[in-house]
Amino acid sequence: MFNKVILIGNLTRDVELRYLPSGQALAKCGIATNRRFKDASGAQKDETMFIDFTVWGRSAEVANQYLRKGSRVLLEGRLTLEQWTDQNGQKRSRHSVTVENLKMLDRRGEGPGESEGYGAAQGGGYGEPAPQQGGGGYGQPQGGYGQPQGGGYGAPTQPPQQPSQPKPAPDLPEIDIDEDDIPF
Repeated sequence: MFNKVILIGNLTRDVELRYLPSGQALAKCGIATNRRFKDASGAQKDETMFIDFTVWGRSAEVANQYLRKGSRVLLEGRLTLEQWTDQNGQKRSRHSVTVENLKMLDRRGEGPGESEGYGAAQGGGYGEPAPQQGGGGYGQPQGGYGQPQGGGYGAPTQPPQQPSQPKPAPDLPEIDIDEDDIPF
């Protein structure tokens, strides 16, 4: 079976960070996503979904440090069912997303964390290099927190490299083959 969720939206509240007795970090928050569509009469409609999510480990600590209510994020994870018994003894449940990859989409000077100084002036989220022309579409490797990409806040800058000159090909003997000899 396949269980994958990809969401882009804004945080509905500040990240709530806790530590389990084992010492593992756990962060909970919510995200709001919008969908714009035309109804049967042709009128534009907006639909907003509010989804809770959970982040574990070092990603949870980074989310708590850099994200605030209103921050734009991309979440990749899986849908999970949380079940518990409320104060009245009734069984309750809800779906939420367990995040496996979190990418901050705000840039420095944008969004609610502008005084926090996260992101890079023209770069992607935490630990991301600056976007390149013509790349980064869906299905292409993009990275995110926890993937060693370089770039982003505090990363050493390197001067642009000059394209190297093509190496001359060594002298190879010429092969004389008729097109009729090629089997395809």
